Amino acid sequence: MHNKIYTPDEVAALLKISKHTVYELIKRGELASFKVGKKMRIEERELNRLKTGAMSAPVKQSQSIQLRLAGSHDFLVESLVQYVSKEDLDISIQPSYIGSLEGLMELYKGRCDIAAVHLLEPVSKMYNLPFIHQLFVHEKITVMRLAAREQGLIAAAGNPHNIKGIKDLERNNLVFVNRQKGSGTRFLFDTILADKKINPVAINGYEHEEWTHLSAASHISSGNADAAFGIKTAASRLNLDFIPIAVEQFDLVFKWTQKNENALQHIVDVLELTSFREHVDALAGYDGSQFGCITYDSR
Repeated sequence: MHNKIYTPDEVAALLKISKHTVYELIKRGELASFKVGKKMRIEERELNRLKTGAMSAPVKQSQSIQLRLAGSHDFLVESLVQYVSKEDLDISIQPSYIGSLEGLMELYKGRCDIAAVHLLEPVSKMYNLPFIHQLFVHEKITVMRLAAREQGLIAAAGNPHNIKGIKDLERNNLVFVNRQKGSGTRFLFDTILADKKINPVAINGYEHEEWTHLSAASHISSGNADAAFGIKTAASRLNLDFIPIAVEQFDLVFKWTQKNENALQHIVDVLELTSFREHVDALAGYDGSQFGCITYDSR
């Protein structure tokens, strides 16, 4: 007899329960599953066993918890916040897009649970981990790779000023719009300027700061500026030109405590076990080949 195979999404739909409940059953051993790559699958006979009441105990729904996320503005992080809110997890994520450095400091001070970061250490040219090792000595920390992102120059559609690289920003006829100090994008941009021995004073608009990729790109779209430094997705959403300059690593940093460990584990499960990864492939300029990889874990 053919034994049909189901995804967790299909099981949740058939039983009219949330995917969170399905994953809880799997984690507690009350619903047998197997993996195909990183995807969970459930056999039809196991589903039938569950439907006929063979569970050892009813599923306990988790208490409503709000996790705090601080750090870099990112379209994938926005998608995660929305995805979690729609999945009936009894968990919500409250984001604060204050820049990578400030987000990491909020995590260090215990004012948030997750930091979204893409900080380039100028000497080693490594992302994020040098800062993690300096700040978090005794805490339980996990660093998970979300994606690699393309950073570059955003220009008006058709690139009317023929901008080809960072050196062009020194031209007197160009108006630039920058990202705020403490953002990972600003860290990267200033490092590139130093490597190329470009004096920021020579860039018209260097002191003009915006707090998100879209707000910076919108100045190009409206004609108030000629160039910005940001990610490809921002350019794509406003139909602007993009000149690639660098590829960076974007990570989530989890700080585990007795209070938040169950809720954080649910977020990790969402990232590792659900179809959320498809959001990476839908964004221009993102490479999800290392999505979900744990680059550091001190638990």
